[in-house]
Amino acid sequence: MEPPFIPAEAADAGEILTLSRGAFVAEAQIYGDPLLPPLTETLAEVAGAIEEIHVLKAVVGHRIIATGRARQEGTALHLGRFAVAPDFQGRGLGTRLIAALEALAAPGTEHFELFTGMRSELNLKLYDRLGYKETRRSPGRPGIELVHLRKPAA
Repeated sequence: MEPPFIPAEAADAGEILTLSRGAFVAEAQIYGDPLLPPLTETLAEVAGAIEEIHVLKAVVGHRIIATGRARQEGTALHLGRFAVAPDFQGRGLGTRLIAALEALAAPGTEHFELFTGMRSELNLKLYDRLGYKETRRSPGRPGIELVHLRKPAA
């Protein structure tokens, strides 16, 4: 049975920080940038996110294997900071995580939004498969262009 996605708790902040850093190392290698925001986020920032917005987790045994965040802003639900433990990648957890986050949308939500770097090909393929379409690009960290994507809410 696949682990369900459930709300993270304050006590999960340290493990979520560790999971995110491990999962984003591959992204840092793609861009040659060890200072991507998920890699420089502090424990206090993760704890703050858990308190202020939706943060979900999937647990196997006593280990958090996936996490992601959602923040409602008007008629848009912004999704991000998806992280799946490297040894659990390729098993559909990312797809299930995004669906679980989308399910948190408030009544009246018109669309879901997320972004990724322009060279994050696996992410872009996943988001396209899930119905997300590029809406614009913007500068990120030096040498990184961000691709913003949107999907209508059902």
